Amino acid sequence: MAGETVITIVGNLTADPELRTTSAGAQVASFTIASTPRTWNRSTNQFEDGQALFMRCSAWRDLAEHCVQSLGKGMRVIAQGRLQQRSYQAQDGSNRTAIELQVDEIGPSLKYATAQVQKMQSGGYQGGNGGFGGNGYQQPQQARQQPQAPADDPWGAPAGEPDF
Repeated sequence: MAGETVITIVGNLTADPELRTTSAGAQVASFTIASTPRTWNRSTNQFEDGQALFMRCSAWRDLAEHCVQSLGKGMRVIAQGRLQQRSYQAQDGSNRTAIELQVDEIGPSLKYATAQVQKMQSGGYQGGNGGFGGNGYQQPQQARQQPQAPADDPWGAPAGEPDF
């Protein structure tokens, strides 16, 4: 992936991710992340919003399905991916250029919220060369019973601790 522009963006989803299937059968989720810079104004002693960046994003295959199931309008997210530029001709005949983020990684920001993570069994990814195989469908792993620490043990692990 040499020569690709990789960026990370933090912002809020402007709408729920929309899932569609291409003619080739691949699933893609489309959504927009609004990222608004905030700066401190010393003269007014207040934060001021700068001009918002609205980044159109796409996520493919299993990631697309996970985005639709996990993310919703207004959620603050952190997304990393590759900027892609495409040119097209609009209906009025003018040439246009669109820049989009093809998302490789995305998740909720935990700065102002909490999240419950549910690990998925790998079914779609095979091999270390980035190839995809299998049926791509993933089921959540069965929750394992966590050993409970005695009630008087202040260092006991929380009962709902995720298994990473």
